[in-house]
Amino acid sequence: MGCVYEALQEGSDGFKKRVAIKIIRQEYSNLPQFRKNFIGEARLVADLIHSNIVQTYHLGYANKQYYMVMEYVHGVNLEQFMLQHRALGWDIPCELAAFVVSRLSRALAYAHIHRDWDNKRLGIVHRDVSPKNIMLSYGGDVKLTDFGIAKAFNLMYSKEGEIIAGRSDYLSPEQARLEVTDPRADIFSCGVVMAEMILGFNPFLGNTPEESMNNICEMPLPNFSNLRPGLENSLQKILTETLHRDRKLRYQTANELMLEIEKVLYSKGYGPTNEKLASYMRRLYKDGQAYEDDLSQLPVSFALNPEPETND
Repeated sequence: MGCVYEALQEGSDGFKKRVAIKIIRQEYSNLPQFRKNFIGEARLVADLIHSNIVQTYHLGYANKQYYMVMEYVHGVNLEQFMLQHRALGWDIPCELAAFVVSRLSRALAYAHIHRDWDNKRLGIVHRDVSPKNIMLSYGGDVKLTDFGIAKAFNLMYSKEGEIIAGRSDYLSPEQARLEVTDPRADIFSCGVVMAEMILGFNPFLGNTPEESMNNICEMPLPNFSNLRPGLENSLQKILTETLHRDRKLRYQTANELMLEIEKVLYSKGYGPTNEKLASYMRRLYKDGQAYEDDLSQLPVSFALNPEPETND
């Protein structure tokens, strides 16, 4: 329901900064619930300052359209990363997949316990942890983005229990069953993302959204080691525990998931790092030349500091 554009922010004395501009799609921009959610997302993420979360700099209004100025991540999203592997016939190294999820769970651990300026817990649940919302920079950073359908106290328009929020093949069972969610829903989605990276396909994906949701709720979990030879038992155990249908049997916090992954990655010594991911990205994309952009051909232009019209 939103669009993201690359843009160039200009300042005095030749200052230039590459940024991302996020707007609501035109067909949704006049609907109050979408505008409220967009403003709520901006207010929510404004104070989420974390190295594994895409930062938001500014909420503005121009041409009867709200927009957000966000950190530009020079790289690809995780879906593009996986598609590149399929195109080349490569398997994603299991340790690298686990590293990406450890950074993802690090971002979620921060967001889940975040408090507002009055020190009140916001109760954030992302609810849309999926490959398109996970950015990998050519510098080796892993960043979570798009809190547009997140749940947070008093900030977001939500009909939880009445509508399904999120992509059908990455939902938690409780989302698929229209139950009220808590941070453990995001942990299940992390497990789906990790399984897809390791296996090369999403084991829950069906031919229709309804089939995908039924698979998430009912399908027996595969033996991941049989589908990916060489997968360590420790990573198989993490996948199984992350993907428990009963949320009481999952990892109870994203921090717990992160620590379990890091024990596996670093117990034998030097494991994956941002620098190793950056080196891998250079090989995967041949120094990233295919994704270099000409900043002189920007698709959108905004004044970055107008005030909302008072009669809107």
